[in-house]
Amino acid sequence: MATTTATRQSSAKGRTGARRKHSHNEGIIPLLARAVREVEASAQRGKATPANRTKFHVIALLMREERARVKTDESVSEAERTETLKRLDGVAAILAKTAARDTSLITLLEPAAPITEATRLLKRKMLAQAGIELPEEEKAAPEPAQAFVPPELAERQVEPAGVEVRMLANPFLTPDLTPPKQPTPVVRLANWELLSPLLKAFEQGGGGSACMELPEPPVPDRLAPPGRELMPHQARFLASVAEGHRSFLLADEPGLGKTAQSVLAASVAESYPLLVVVPNVVKMNWAREVERWTPQRRVTVIHGDGDDIDAFADVFVVNYDILDRHLSWISRFGFKGMVVDEAHMIKNVQSQRSRNVLAIAESIRERTPGVSPLLIALTGTPLINDIDDFRAIWRFLGWAGADKPGPELMAKLENNGWTPADPSFYPEARQSVIDMGIVRRRKIDVAADLPAKRVVDLPVELDDELGRGIRDAEAKLARKLLDRFLAVKNGKLGEKLGDEAIIRMVCAQELEESNASADGMNVFTMVRQIGQAKAGLAVDYTAQLARSVGKVVFFAKHVDVMDRAEAQLAEAGLRTVSIRGDQTAAFRQEQIDAFNKDDSVSVAVCSLTAAGVGVNLQAASNVVLAELSWTDAEQTQAIDRVHRIGQEEPVTAWRIIAAQTIDAKIAELIDGKAGLAARALDGAAAPAEDEDSVQLRALMEVLRSAL
Repeated sequence: MATTTATRQSSAKGRTGARRKHSHNEGIIPLLARAVREVEASAQRGKATPANRTKFHVIALLMREERARVKTDESVSEAERTETLKRLDGVAAILAKTAARDTSLITLLEPAAPITEATRLLKRKMLAQAGIELPEEEKAAPEPAQAFVPPELAERQVEPAGVEVRMLANPFLTPDLTPPKQPTPVVRLANWELLSPLLKAFEQGGGGSACMELPEPPVPDRLAPPGRELMPHQARFLASVAEGHRSFLLADEPGLGKTAQSVLAASVAESYPLLVVVPNVVKMNWAREVERWTPQRRVTVIHGDGDDIDAFADVFVVNYDILDRHLSWISRFGFKGMVVDEAHMIKNVQSQRSRNVLAIAESIRERTPGVSPLLIALTGTPLINDIDDFRAIWRFLGWAGADKPGPELMAKLENNGWTPADPSFYPEARQSVIDMGIVRRRKIDVAADLPAKRVVDLPVELDDELGRGIRDAEAKLARKLLDRFLAVKNGKLGEKLGDEAIIRMVCAQELEESNASADGMNVFTMVRQIGQAKAGLAVDYTAQLARSVGKVVFFAKHVDVMDRAEAQLAEAGLRTVSIRGDQTAAFRQEQIDAFNKDDSVSVAVCSLTAAGVGVNLQAASNVVLAELSWTDAEQTQAIDRVHRIGQEEPVTAWRIIAAQTIDAKIAELIDGKAGLAARALDGAAAPAEDEDSVQLRALMEVLRSAL
């Protein structure tokens, strides 16, 4: 970020005196010289660490600002100007040499390089060490979480119907009669900058798994509703909630049931009303999980301006994209808990998305004085780029502020008895943060508790133009079938046949015509359009999985969906291989080998038909089914490319379902067909199933709904 002329002039007076005595090793340049040598030494040892990347960026910023000041400051003599520019050239030369050794640093030399929170804090610290008065804009940097509704968003605020009535129905908070805790006096660490050492403690690693100590699960499990059962690792998390813990970074790998744990945690803690902030792709799935795990609770999903929300619900689900227009009423509503799903999406504390989430969390804390609200940051990928990604999550949970640990964490660090100057500080500081509520389990850690193979449906909402077009097309198909039904019903044949027989006859005729011609809107073209519409959401979820747990296999039926997946994953910086029907055997094997053996390959984009048999992709344990098959056998064959002998982890198949469309019914019908193999081959007590095809039964369901 280039420094403006006004800023340089306003800060020049405060900086001039501090920068004059270079010969006495004072001012900013000696500090830059020492720092740039440290960065250079780090780059010589290998790839620059995140901390040294931040230092590299700060040096470049301060060097650029100092060069501009010296060139324009009339109070600087010509001799001093020449000497200063010469020394700055030396710093610049080392920066360039370091960037040539580690090319990932080159972008940080650009004036437009984004300034992270860590960069801003380190810059302020170095200016203070140099004895330079901070510019006004540095002093007045606002705390993003304090402004619940920023002025630029004030005109966008909405208030759904019923919200005010709900707030008036319960205007009082339950009084907290617990005597206030006396804060631990901070003596040893009073003058230390602690956030960077805390991050360094995690960057160094070691000390075992980053998971707080959890109590043993209750026996029997009485937390899950009748007919459902928690896995032991889920029950242990909920036991911790039952013991009174209220803030968590729940970082279990995907597939370990984080959503269910969060839903039940709210029930255990009685943290209603509960706010859940999620990506749009999983909004409908959250509503379904609330209904599944806490059927006694009401859930409402906020769309757009919230015109159709249930203001008296227990759980409110909202996506990040529309949160900015709901800040006003949400911050006043009296939520007693908040869950942020895919919490790595708030890593940039300067983004509006992050500001919104932090502001709401702060409002919840302020409205519950003396009571700890339930706050859960939910992500299998808490760290995307570097260790600094922890900062925003810690702030959301109340473990830290913008520039220092929160009171509870500070007390833990003070009681440890160490300062950052002591090597023992780092492992104990890391454990102190973990004990604040980090819960991280991997599939391999709880493999004995997991089924060997399972299919998890992930409903997505198609709320764009393409989604609306699909629903319109489905309505037209329903009207077409209904007109045919009424024509038969009102004719002579209708006198002889019952309604079910007419439904079957009409739908069989429609299916026969659809098979004979691909023109017009029929069940086949509709399903294909649904696959195209949900492709982007399926790819987004695939990218999240790949960054979290490693290799993923992405299955689709149609070439255009596969093409889009490969292009979108490439834009996300993920390397892919492709397995399709038009490849030679040799090339296909090269692609398979690359996926199984090359760590840089993240995703295999596969044809559901071409890669469904004879392919071994067991380097992955996660499968994304972007499009539905018409048979359970085809779906099973695809999943078994991963679930095969040699697979050491439980396999999870994520089936992307377009909610409120025929897609959901087709998924249900496919699952019904799975009973045939279970009954005929495995001797299982599976229910008898209809012999009609999935296509015919889907059409019959459309017509029944129309009737």
